Amino acid sequence: MELIAKATALVGGAVALMRRFGSPTHQAIGKEPQIPEAHKQGIMTLKMPVAQGWEDGHVPTCAPGLKVNAFASGLEHPRWIEVLPNGDVLVAESKEEAGPPKTLMDHAAQATMRRAKAIGTSANRVTLWRDADGDGVAETREVFVENQRQPFGMALIGTKFYLGNTDGIVLFDYTPDATSLSGTGKKLVEFKPHGHWTRSLIVSPDRTKIYAGVGSLSNIADQGMEVEEGRAAIWELDVASENARVFASGLRNAVGMAWEPNSETLWTVVNERDGLGDETPPDYLTSVKEGGFYGWPYSYWGDTVDDRVPQDAELVAKAITPDYALGGHTASLGLCWMPEGTLPGFGDGMVIGQHGSWNRSKLSGYKLIFVPFENGAPSGPPRDILSGFLSDDEKIAYGRPVGVTIGPDKKSLLMADDVGDIIWRVTGA
Repeated sequence: MELIAKATALVGGAVALMRRFGSPTHQAIGKEPQIPEAHKQGIMTLKMPVAQGWEDGHVPTCAPGLKVNAFASGLEHPRWIEVLPNGDVLVAESKEEAGPPKTLMDHAAQATMRRAKAIGTSANRVTLWRDADGDGVAETREVFVENQRQPFGMALIGTKFYLGNTDGIVLFDYTPDATSLSGTGKKLVEFKPHGHWTRSLIVSPDRTKIYAGVGSLSNIADQGMEVEEGRAAIWELDVASENARVFASGLRNAVGMAWEPNSETLWTVVNERDGLGDETPPDYLTSVKEGGFYGWPYSYWGDTVDDRVPQDAELVAKAITPDYALGGHTASLGLCWMPEGTLPGFGDGMVIGQHGSWNRSKLSGYKLIFVPFENGAPSGPPRDILSGFLSDDEKIAYGRPVGVTIGPDKKSLLMADDVGDIIWRVTGA
């Protein structure tokens, strides 16, 4: 497997270098992005840095006026974070568990992903971290729940705790200040596993609904639409009746979700399709409309048709154009609303954890960014909060940003780094 990974890196590096010539000189970012014409890659660009982690006091680079420290370390592929009302911090530790490779490309991709620590044996647990003295570093760690199936999203309503496993939403009873859950839980909703496996959760402002992001199985419905039924969507679970339905669709891989508090509008970040070029199409941040269709797999950025896919003209005509482009293949996963006053120098806006690209000649993402908001919508270019996760030559990843949330003190951000196996804490300097 290591030999395949090295060979893939050599071939992929050569292909990526070739494709740098003539690649876009700008990123497709903002409300009206310049999206280059699609260029079918055939053999997809496969370029991913080797996961190294942080050594000898090396930490991410902060924006001016900020500082960063490790809130928790020694985790096993931390992906998502939930802060409980008492200040306890829950971390979902899980990763993709690859199935048997079917093609040479599958072998190459899996070998590369293993070198990047993106696939492997999943810890399948949620741990609880407690910072009792409030110094910004957790002193205690407990196993909150284990033996799950790729747990990810978490939500608490009163004494009911909801966990988003890859195959469904599970409900547990929760006792305030408890450091663990008991029992096996009750499965409320069934989701199809595999493919884009993460299942993020968020509670509605009135605490009566839970929304779940369910990604597609494949890149562009490569195995047909039947197996994609119920996927590439955001689901809504009614807490009282325990009935669930698709709330919005055509979202290839909607992961992080957040509420814009003034209008109480749901927003999400979406990972778009691969194989059409470095900046085509861009990942995006968008508001989510009930019953809305956002194009996948037939089109992108509204009605731009992907002619690799058997078409449905009626759905393309209905496709909603996203609100804000985030650049091609940035793998924007984490999302939270950050109110003005949380970090010095930053107003209201969305914070986004960009896991980082693999399907482009020059890597993108590998940052924690901020998108300012005014009047309920993005109002300017993104700003870096944390960077420096990638070596200058793009060969080494020290870390990869994933989930992000406001810290218990409301004056910090917590961000999961699944290569560094760290939860970083960002505050004013």
